Amino acid sequence: MIQPDLAAQQDPRLLRRRHALVVVLTFLTGSADALGFLSLGGAFASVMTGNMVLLGLSAGRGDAELALTSGCAIVSFIVGVLAGARVVGSAQPDDPVWPRRVTWALILELVVFLVFLVVWEVTLHTPDARVHLALLMLSAVALGIQSSAIQRFGVPGLSSTYLTGTLTSLIAGVAGRSPWGSLRPKAQVLLALMVGAGVGALVALHLPVVAPALLIVPLLLVIAVSARMRA
Repeated sequence: MIQPDLAAQQDPRLLRRRHALVVVLTFLTGSADALGFLSLGGAFASVMTGNMVLLGLSAGRGDAELALTSGCAIVSFIVGVLAGARVVGSAQPDDPVWPRRVTWALILELVVFLVFLVVWEVTLHTPDARVHLALLMLSAVALGIQSSAIQRFGVPGLSSTYLTGTLTSLIAGVAGRSPWGSLRPKAQVLLALMVGAGVGALVALHLPVVAPALLIVPLLLVIAVSARMRA
């Protein structure tokens, strides 16, 4: 974890920029989950808790297809987390606001999504369950990498993929009458997830040819901005 005394010394402007980039990545996450759920077999690319529930449901219903889809998503996400962790390493006390290795991990995520783009566009008009499963797995790998990348910041509660804790913290803060300034970042991340899911759903249903842009364009933006950040 980042030590409190070091965090206090970090440039507030860079901290705000880092948070803005995490919000953009969370929008990407929402879009990817919407695409996975609506177009790629009914499972999620990042919500592994949901996929575990789906896996349990599939066992109870005897639904082999749902079991395969949710199980492959879980395994793929784990592979992504492992790959991302190898790239980013662990948080260090002297880390800058945005460690360079985080950008490297996001570049790896971009490579995975570029493969996703190619497969999506080539097979768009010839849908196939096996192709959809492969696309879901690619998306889950990419978001697993992203999850590990955000963990490198060493900031408790900061995530762009698993946000139940963020929601819990926000509601607890509201109940405890915490200052809005401390609650705003959590609200922004949650809003980004919902907006991303909404936009992803609209695009998946009405303009699927541009769906991969919802994953690649935000990621390119984050990589470009983060590459210029300095502690």
